[in-house]
Amino acid sequence: MKKITLLAATFFAFSTSMKAQDGFEQALLGTTQDAGKLVQGYFNPGIEGLINSMNNGWYHTAKVHKKFGFDLSIALNGAFIPSSKETFNIQETLGPNSSITSNSTIASTFAGPDTPTTFTVTRQLNVPGAGTQTVTANFELPGGITDDLPIKAVPAPAVQLTLGLPFKMEVMGRFFPETKIGDDGGKISMYGIGLKKEITSWFGPLDKTPLHVSLLAAYTSLDLSYGLGSTTSGALQVQDGAAEFGLSAFTIQAIASLNFPIINFYGGVGFNTGSADLKMTGNYTGTYQYTPAGGGTSIPVTENLSPPSLSFNSSGLKATIGTRLSLGFFKIFADYSLQEYNTVNAGIAFSFR
Repeated sequence: MKKITLLAATFFAFSTSMKAQDGFEQALLGTTQDAGKLVQGYFNPGIEGLINSMNNGWYHTAKVHKKFGFDLSIALNGAFIPSSKETFNIQETLGPNSSITSNSTIASTFAGPDTPTTFTVTRQLNVPGAGTQTVTANFELPGGITDDLPIKAVPAPAVQLTLGLPFKMEVMGRFFPETKIGDDGGKISMYGIGLKKEITSWFGPLDKTPLHVSLLAAYTSLDLSYGLGSTTSGALQVQDGAAEFGLSAFTIQAIASLNFPIINFYGGVGFNTGSADLKMTGNYTGTYQYTPAGGGTSIPVTENLSPPSLSFNSSGLKATIGTRLSLGFFKIFADYSLQEYNTVNAGIAFSFR
């Protein structure tokens, strides 16, 4: 099984690693509908966790900068994978009368343990000289990535610039330029934009206290692709295969902070939503085996395969609590969010005005 490791370097030598595992394309040996169900069940927790990570870490105070004040923050978000999401029930995912079956009851998801699962495909295809017959093929779905992560969390790095605007507002931007990953044409890019409006003055004398209140809205987009290569042996033959993921995430939150000279406490409540799509490009051909009635030598049967186009969605409420240590212009912060996939955010910031 081939594993592709992404080492993403960002400003100030900040880096993190993400890992994508191919081999999931073997599911294309089933019918297009069944292949889609299996691939969706495999990737769903990882995609949902990444959307939750992308929506995290947009603030470490509700107080806004003065006009043209700014800060640069470098943080790492991680969405914890619930144990119930590390595996999926094969029969419930595929449904009855599926072309894909397994002797196993459960299989690892992308966000689960590195334990592969063997499947059998049974289809009705045209066999030259014999008409429509039952053919079979076997494949192995790869395990997940959590065994290779220090904690069971889907990571998402964030390098963010925040700029103070008039009218007690801030604009925030995240950007990760298109970067090559691996040696097979893979690449990743990300951008995000957010807007924060402090509304402390709406509450009368509250603006004379250390308490600050703001509203925040933010959007993030991430594109990830990597090559599946070309193979001419095995049950699935691939020519110039590639997997392309496109993710978008949006969050809206009400936040508050108690700002003291050295230490701040902050938190917020809000709503997250996000979506993703998976498209597979290239040419895929399956090779199945037909065994004539009464026994005899198996006959290979080939079939051109059509990969499914898949969509993923995640949404839900979130609540965050955190603290920030201020050492002049240098800040250290950390927070924890309760949501569908609980997340942790920690980092540093260089803040001026």
